[in-house]
Amino acid sequence: MTTAAPPVIEPRTYLRLVALGAAMGIPAALVAAVFLSAIHVVEGWLWEDLPHALGASSPPPYLVIGIPAVGGALVALARRLLPGDGGHSPLDGIGAGVTPLNHAPGIVLAALGTLAFGAVLGPEAPLIAIGSCVGLAFGMSRRFGPNEKAVLATAGSFAAISALFGGPMVGALLMVEGGLERGRALVPILIPGFVAAAIGYVIFIGLGGWPGLAEPGLAVPALPPYTSTSVLDLVLGVVVGVVTAVLIAAVRRGARTLAVEGRERVPMPVLLIGGGLAVGLLAQVAGWLGADSQSVLFSGQDAVPGLVSETSTSIVAILLVTKALAYGISLGAGFRGGPVFPAIFLGIAVAMFPVIWFGVSPTLAVAIGAAAGVVVVTRLLVTAVLFAALLTGTAGFDTVSAAVLASASAWIAISALDRLARPAEPTEAVDGPPEAGSEPSELVDGPADVAAERPATA
Repeated sequence: MTTAAPPVIEPRTYLRLVALGAAMGIPAALVAAVFLSAIHVVEGWLWEDLPHALGASSPPPYLVIGIPAVGGALVALARRLLPGDGGHSPLDGIGAGVTPLNHAPGIVLAALGTLAFGAVLGPEAPLIAIGSCVGLAFGMSRRFGPNEKAVLATAGSFAAISALFGGPMVGALLMVEGGLERGRALVPILIPGFVAAAIGYVIFIGLGGWPGLAEPGLAVPALPPYTSTSVLDLVLGVVVGVVTAVLIAAVRRGARTLAVEGRERVPMPVLLIGGGLAVGLLAQVAGWLGADSQSVLFSGQDAVPGLVSETSTSIVAILLVTKALAYGISLGAGFRGGPVFPAIFLGIAVAMFPVIWFGVSPTLAVAIGAAAGVVVVTRLLVTAVLFAALLTGTAGFDTVSAAVLASASAWIAISALDRLARPAEPTEAVDGPPEAGSEPSELVDGPADVAAERPATA
């Protein structure tokens, strides 16, 4: 097997890149923390303070339906008026590569209109892009070539994503596994990023007597310890992996159709505002049927504990159907964010049916559902299992075997579905020019064989 040659960087220059990675880690992590905090603050204003100011204890139907539509208008403004089209489409994966600095305002505004206003996408893609911008800003202070700038952009993305995934390990493994086709060429690119992520994470865990910021935890609280694996649990890992892959493949197929046909029939702002109305209406319908409308909105990241504690088959089914539809609309209508966390929610929702019907451990459901959801949208097997292990925490150490089976079966199923759908699957319409200086990421949502054919960017 042949491997790609590493990027040609002089040893002295490379040491400077590693040192810059260490220096950049804290600013990149701080920018990520500020971004996430701003999203939560605006979300609190819209969904808690505003209803209370209107005399309601919870968001009334007109806000549940209307706020995502306002968010769609903000995303349309960002995509129409600012450079960069608000970031890359979530139908193309979570993103990576070099993000030009002048794209940062549009990415931030589009992410705000998506994440805080209730569209069903996650924060991982905007964080990666923002971190890349921080890395490029550091690179502007020195005379670096394209290879060196790409390394710094990757380092900034490492540090930023560690703020979301609770440490450098998941983000680093995600980048490593996503770039396997580069072979040994990947190592020089990763070291500055790994250093940046490790140093940046200090602002969350503290240093010396300083306690640090509130650590972003991944674990689902109050999960019961899982200590005994059964044959049924292993079989369920396979079944949940396949069902999750089929479900999310159907969602994405519908989203791509909406992206193409919608843009052909109506202007982009109308599609976004209409998509926001549809997402809000789905959430309100779920509320009328007895489910929590807030669990349908947003990425699903904060709604997992409530989903895991649910004991009603009908409520889980309502959440699964409405969340899947809202996810597909958010993907296809043109909102900007990441596709991973909604897929995790759907995977766990699929795994909750055996919990209710057969008394399976909810800890197992979280592990196999999360692993399946991550694999379907990233095609990364080991990253998915590590994420599932972190999500279940110490209660789920023994779920690894079932999580591996869920991850492998989901990968096989989604790969087979990709091959079947490829001849007829439309390509998403592009609303703006491609980002200057950027390449398609190896961390996209697509068949592994296609990703492997892409040239390395650095």
